[in-house]
Amino acid sequence: MDASQLLRSAVDAAHAAGEILREGFGTAVTSRSKEGRHNLVTEFDLRCEDTIIAMLRSATPTASFLAEESGGSDNDDSLTWVIDPLDGTVNFAHGIPIFCVSIAATVNGVPVCGVIHNPLLNETFTATSGGGAFLNGAKLQVSPTATLNDAILVTGFPYNVDENPQHCIEQFSAIVSKGLPVRRLGSAALDLAYTAAGRFDGFWEVALHAWDMAAGVLLVQEAGGTVTHYEGRPFRLGHDSIIATNGLIHGELVNILTSVDR
Repeated sequence: MDASQLLRSAVDAAHAAGEILREGFGTAVTSRSKEGRHNLVTEFDLRCEDTIIAMLRSATPTASFLAEESGGSDNDDSLTWVIDPLDGTVNFAHGIPIFCVSIAATVNGVPVCGVIHNPLLNETFTATSGGGAFLNGAKLQVSPTATLNDAILVTGFPYNVDENPQHCIEQFSAIVSKGLPVRRLGSAALDLAYTAAGRFDGFWEVALHAWDMAAGVLLVQEAGGTVTHYEGRPFRLGHDSIIATNGLIHGELVNILTSVDR
């Protein structure tokens, strides 16, 4: 299957999971805690993941899977589906309407297609490697904001923020102390999709997993943006730090984040 065929399968699976989430949102939600404070999993995470895997396994029987709830691994040069069935679980469980489904297909750890679907807004962000990024079929382009002083940014915090991994608290303070507007949605996948769409100019975060980033990274890159790790190191899925921007403000944001003693 080529990337466009893989994307069609991913979109179908994301829409099926999104319908489960749309119908379940606002109902009584049963949740339990995973490792880390406020790190929840609900029955909807599990139902969506089962649905997605079943649909994708039918379409690609030899593929491997790496999913948030059931685990798995990226199997080197084979096709691997990287799945977050419900990104923004805490929001979903508390009736906050900011969450999505994120699915990417990777080969050698590199995303070749990705979809992020927000079922409540009926927004489906898609990308294929070399084929561009789109929102409901309309081509996406990162923002034209030229300087960090004019930027609006988005970030998130790890579940162990109290341990201050990679000095994330000081990094946040360094950004806010410059008077820059910063939002915190509670869904890294949507943060990346919105950066690709030009709604945000840049995003940074630590302690993320491959399923949080795989589809969103491809979206930003295909929309003309820049994605690296901290210090501007080339991005590689599976490493947890990320800076994603429109490219124009990337150097400035990297400099501020790496100026914090670590």
